[in-house]
Amino acid sequence: MNIVNNKKQFRFEVLLPDGEYLTMDYRWLKGSMVLMHTVVPPAARGTGMGSALVQQVLEHARSQNLKIIVYCPFVAKYMTEHPEYNDLIDDSRKL
Repeated sequence: MNIVNNKKQFRFEVLLPDGEYLTMDYRWLKGSMVLMHTVVPPAARGTGMGSALVQQVLEHARSQNLKIIVYCPFVAKYMTEHPEYNDLIDDSRKL
């Protein structure tokens, strides 16, 4: 899966074979990456691609020593199931 960090549009994206995009929008808040919204097109639902995208974004954050703030319910659910990423949460900004 080829994930591109589209910095101009503030999103990670994967071009799917049907021309649609699997995306995760982000913003920045005082040095933390705010994970806003994930879009999994119907054709990609249930394939694990959405979870793979979340995992790769979290690994990116870890490799860049970034803290994250999670607004996206999809990411929040993933993190509940994968507590090994909880160290990435910006404790000063917990909701």
